[in-house]
Order: sequence, then C-alpha cells, then structure tokens
Amino acid sequence: MRKFKILVVLIFLMDGISYGQSPTSQSPIVKGILIFPPQQLHTHGSTLVDLPNGDFLAAWFEGTGERTADDVKIMGARLRKGDASWSKPFLMADTYNIPDCNPVLFLNHQKKLFLVWIAVQANRWECSILRYKTSIDYAKTGAPVWNWQDNILLKQDDSFAKEVKSKFKDLPPGTSAWAAYAPQYDNMIIEASKDEGKRSIGWMTRIKPLLSGENKILLPLYSDGFNMSLVAISDDDGIKWHSSLPIVGRGNVQPSLIQKKDGTIVAYMRDNGDEPSRVQISESNDSGMTWTAAQKSQIPNTASVQVYKLRDGRWAFIGNDIDDGRYQISLYLSDDQGKTWKWKTHLEKVKKGDGSFSYPSMLQASDGLLHITYSYQRKEHLESIKYVVVNPDLVPKT
Repeated sequence: MRKFKILVVLIFLMDGISYGQSPTSQSPIVKGILIFPPQQLHTHGSTLVDLPNGDFLAAWFEGTGERTADDVKIMGARLRKGDASWSKPFLMADTYNIPDCNPVLFLNHQKKLFLVWIAVQANRWECSILRYKTSIDYAKTGAPVWNWQDNILLKQDDSFAKEVKSKFKDLPPGTSAWAAYAPQYDNMIIEASKDEGKRSIGWMTRIKPLLSGENKILLPLYSDGFNMSLVAISDDDGIKWHSSLPIVGRGNVQPSLIQKKDGTIVAYMRDNGDEPSRVQISESNDSGMTWTAAQKSQIPNTASVQVYKLRDGRWAFIGNDIDDGRYQISLYLSDDQGKTWKWKTHLEKVKKGDGSFSYPSMLQASDGLLHITYSYQRKEHLESIKYVVVNPDLVPKT
C-alpha cells in the first residue's frame, strides 16, 4: 500500500496541465502546478491574492471532512516573486474544536490584507459565523503577521422578510412543491425569513469582494439555510459592515460580483435550485443594496462560479460548465459585458468519475496573465490545490 501511495504522488507531481498533458507554445495555459503534493485530507475552497511585493498568497481549508469534522482549519502557502514552486503550507486560522471553511483573501483600498472565513458552529452550515483577520505585515516568508481578529455580525431587520416575500413574486412559477398537501418551497422560505435568529447567522463566504470608489467593499455571501445570497457592505474600507437586502431566488448561492461600465453591479451565482442547472444572475443599480430576483442564464453550471473584469475591460468567467458533475472546468471571455462569451478554453476536462475540479479563484496580476487556483482531485481520491496561469490573449474563439 505504501508503494502505491508513493507512485500516485509521483504521478501527480509529474502532472502538466491536465494529468499528464503539458502546455504547448500555442496553449493559453502558461503554467499548471500543484501547490503541494496530493494528500488524503479533504482540501477545498482556495483563494488567491497578489501582494504588492510580487508574491502570491493562497489559502484553502483542509481536514478529515468539511462541516462535520472539527479538525478542519485554514491553511496557506506563498509563492515568492521569482520562485518556481510554492512554499510548504502553513497555518492561517484555526478556531478550536470548530470547523473553519471557505477562506477569502483580499487587499482593501489601503493595501491592508484581509482573511475572511466561516467558523461552522454546531457543525451546520446554517449556523456559521463570519470571522476575519487583518495584517499590514505580510511581506515576509511564511504566514502573515495578523494584527486584528474579529467577527462580522450582520443584523437583519424586518425589511429582509419583506424583500423575500416581494421578490418571490418576480420569479417564474416555482416547481419545488413537495406534494398537493405540503407547503411550497417559496412559502417555507418566506416563513423562515421572519425568524430574526435564522436571518442573522449562517451567511458564508466563498468569493472575493468587489472594491468600489475610495472606501467601499462589497463582500458576497450566501446561506445554505435560505438557499440564496446577499452582500456585506463596508463604507469605511472594512472597519464596519452592514448588510444589503437579500438576493432572492431559488438556489442562487456563492455570488461573484462584477461592475458594468454604467455602474450596474452584476452577481453571477452557482445554481443550487431546480434543473436544468444554470448560472443564476441578479443585478443591482444602487451600489449593491437592492437586487433583482435571481434568474437562470444559459450557462450550464453544477458547482463553481467566478467572474472577473480584466484591465482591458473584458470579462472572464470560470465555472463547471456541465450539468452533471465537476469533471470539467472552463474559462470563458466576453468583450460585451457578459452578453456573449466568444472565447473558451478548458482548464480541466476528464471522463466523468476520473476527477473533480471546482471552486476557482482568479485574478489578473501585473504581468497581464490570469492567475487561478482551484480544488484538484483525481480518481485516486488524493487532493490538492492547483495553480494555473493563463494568457487571456491566447484563449481561442469558440
């Protein structure tokens, strides 16, 4: 058994871009490496930030499970400027005896580093508490030196329940009824929204915030309890936080935010609702405070959504663009603010059952390239985080 495990690890380490493939001169994929050797621990939910000194810092959660395993903690690694490989992983956050999941790394307007994540109380997603750390001393080798830690607590008043009830009227007729004598899904969510306790906790991170103006931060959140999303808003660069009204829909979770030229903010969300599974979309015309009811788009989706604006104005989208799993993850580009996606390349594509790739994090660094991390698992059931660099100018037209 030991020889088999060593052989599997060597196969992973020899992996090019897609398990044995290497990038060619015409490939948009410049580099593809694993941040650390594949391991049996569950490794998921990565986040990536580029630091002012040219380093990259990544974080993810790992442990013997997810919400049910109390040993789950936030780990990180650093890619020093000019280095070809990532550092040995180090601890980023660990709430004693409670699972820590879904880290998000970002720099605020003043270049203060934030790590936001969830502590999963009672081993239930809907009981999660938002936690965060900040650092101004993060350029050294290893983990940042944290100077502050606190919780982000969002108070929802009755306007939350009123918005849920109102926006459900804007959705197409629901198909989530249980039976003729059972209450409909919509009615149960409307009733739950009246509960002050339920609407005040369980909001979870997944994707980086949108920074706007001089001090505004829009941190996208979602709830597995309500199966919908909202935005935590800071108007003072991350000191105080308040909540938007909910982004109401049926299974619209893990929002990723992007802003149009006219100021409209668009949320692209994973579909946890009825089939067919499609990316769900909502818009805000008041800086993220109120949102249209979420509607399905034409983009297939099962587990992952990430949207990002390039410096030249193009939009990039990464997702599991299939209906039945996580065995394919692709990068799309749009030059018309998401109306059409004319360019596409697969980051990973294997047969169903041969691998799982999900939860991407993406940024464009000073080199103009897209730097991406995502959860990486092959059929041997060993897991890692993969780091991929893509030249957006070489992504082919579809």
